[in-house]
Amino acid sequence: MTESPDTDPTEAPAPKFRRRADARPDEILDAATGLFLEQGYAHTSVAQIATAAGLSKGAVYLYFPSKQAVLEGLVARAIQPMSMQVLAEVAAHSGSVREVVTHVLHMMAARLSDPMVLAVPRIVIRESVAAPEIARMYHDAVLAHAIPALTSFIRAGVESGELKPVDPELTVRSVMGPLLIHIFLSEIFGIVPDGGLGMDRLIDNHLSILFDGLSAEGPP
Repeated sequence: MTESPDTDPTEAPAPKFRRRADARPDEILDAATGLFLEQGYAHTSVAQIATAAGLSKGAVYLYFPSKQAVLEGLVARAIQPMSMQVLAEVAAHSGSVREVVTHVLHMMAARLSDPMVLAVPRIVIRESVAAPEIARMYHDAVLAHAIPALTSFIRAGVESGELKPVDPELTVRSVMGPLLIHIFLSEIFGIVPDGGLGMDRLIDNHLSILFDGLSAEGPP
């Protein structure tokens, strides 16, 4: 067969598909998420992440210098935006404490309905005992900012007279704790309510108890 006059036989054919460089970090993080959930953080290597992402090990290191940096990338992609949105909502609140807390918790539930977002607290809960650096990283990236802001918000509600004279820091734990325990029971013990995790149902039930009490109206 005769070569086309416009074809240079020494020129390599152009690839049919060329990955965009700006998509590679997400490909790496997606691959790492699956491996961390399947076999654990400690038992996952950068080489395995690279293979799952269809890249070389060196290509992974171009974007993430270590396995912990990959996990930090997962937090930065999934959890920090949610945390920053919570802080923004609290800082700009114009409604009652109940309205703001309700909005914030349902916003969190909506974000956690994304499996790639929910995967991060699942990994942290599962792995932080065996790998304390995960707990420290999550604390520094998320909790160190969110807890003081929420504590100040509750304290302002107490000072304005909208809330009872409760301990602001302990109240934040009481408000946020059920969400964490809900995920903890599911991930560690496999205890899942009928109908699935149902974050919105949990939040509605939690808020009803939080603001209205658990006892039925009328005499016992």
